[in-house]
Amino acid sequence: MAARSATAAWGLRLGVLGLVLLAAGVAVSRLAPASFQIALGAVALGALVGVLAILVSAAGLLVALVSGRKGARKAIIGLVLGLGLAAPVAQAVIVGSQVPRIHDITTDLANPPQFVALAGNRGDYANPLDRTLPADLGALQEKAYPDIQTVAINLAPARVFEAALATARDMGWEIVETDPEAGRIEATATTLVMQFRDDVSIRITPTPGGGSAVDMRSVSRVGESDLGANANRIRTFMVALKQKLGFQE
Repeated sequence: MAARSATAAWGLRLGVLGLVLLAAGVAVSRLAPASFQIALGAVALGALVGVLAILVSAAGLLVALVSGRKGARKAIIGLVLGLGLAAPVAQAVIVGSQVPRIHDITTDLANPPQFVALAGNRGDYANPLDRTLPADLGALQEKAYPDIQTVAINLAPARVFEAALATARDMGWEIVETDPEAGRIEATATTLVMQFRDDVSIRITPTPGGGSAVDMRSVSRVGESDLGANANRIRTFMVALKQKLGFQE
């Protein structure tokens, strides 16, 4: 009977350990949002263990194939687990290196949409809404996301408001408050896995000639960098809104 590859077995163990660390990070993020740094630390550690699992499993697979020892299946499973743990984190690191470390994005830098209902309902741990940090926030956003601007729509504000509210619901956001007279919609978007919460304020104002100006602000509750998520949310919403109103990009 062929001997088993201890290296392959250790690769699998490391993969399982990394998976446990990842699960722990997700659990902390969901159950204790204020401890998001601990959650991110557990995820990062899980990814590092995943890298070790890749290296050890690759070595174990090579040993199994060359020496004829058992363990190739365990090595392959360890490789898959390691890649599954390390790849998403590596991708996030790459994306994070390409965008500024900001988390408050708005289409109107001079007069950002305000939060009324959500202003005091985000938790003591949440990022402030005063847009004072970093000091050059506006310049950083303008340089990184020059396309994030007010959207003009040649339709009455009431119609645009209804479509904006329907679009926000279609995107799965929790609608916190609507004020048709002020043209304001406040909502919260929650990420699927870690359940990070980003708050959204949409403002529809009338323009000369009977049209509408649509502004939007998206702010992460936690974290210094949003990895571009808020800008992408605004882009996605604006495209979906135009499509709902019958405009094609």
